[in-house]
Amino acid sequence: MTSQPPLLSIAGLHAGYGGLDVLHDVSIAVGPGEFVCVIGANTAGKSTLLRTISGLVSARGSIRFDGTELVGRPSHAIPALGIAHVPEGRHVFPEMTVEENVMLGAYAVRSASDLATRRDRVLTMFPRLRERLGQLAGTLSGGEQQMVAIGRALMLQPRLLLLDEPSHGLAPKIVDELHDTFLAVSRTGTSILLVEQNTTLALSVAGRGYVLESGRVVLEGTSAELSGNDAVRSAYLGL
Repeated sequence: MTSQPPLLSIAGLHAGYGGLDVLHDVSIAVGPGEFVCVIGANTAGKSTLLRTISGLVSARGSIRFDGTELVGRPSHAIPALGIAHVPEGRHVFPEMTVEENVMLGAYAVRSASDLATRRDRVLTMFPRLRERLGQLAGTLSGGEQQMVAIGRALMLQPRLLLLDEPSHGLAPKIVDELHDTFLAVSRTGTSILLVEQNTTLALSVAGRGYVLESGRVVLEGTSAELSGNDAVRSAYLGL
């Protein structure tokens, strides 16, 4: 991690549903402008981790974002702090147009004077969406809906972008396009926390990562270190 204080610092985090913890004493950090991934199996708790950061799951422990404690803060207050969450499954509004979906991402900053500039930046990143602005989002392909979901999040101009399984169910060509998009977003200085079951993708774009198993962090290191780890290669890379 960079020598600067972390933008996101999670310590001793326990979280779950119905009184049962899914995450157990999780501690991770994301520095300013850093691209970090969390890899693990389907039941590892990766999505729960992002949902907890976004205030959608009750938690014990500490989640500090730029010095502000997030635990106990309502979910509707999180985006205004500069955190955007792209959930697993895309969750576009199918009966709304592509443009309406994208512009919804700026709701927390709806009084900003540069909304048109933000919109143009998103459409430059996803030129396919420019061709479909008036089309209902529900009629798009899965890959195009994922572009809408990511573009919607980028309208916030977040300091931290949370990505939950963005490659799930998509064709390899679209996954490659997303790979390039994530790197482009990272180069703008936006911090990214990516959770992925596609370990090859995650380690190819992130600079550092954590391995989550049964709700616990069991390994951490640079992407090169994790790629070269025998346990990771066997369990997640099929090598």
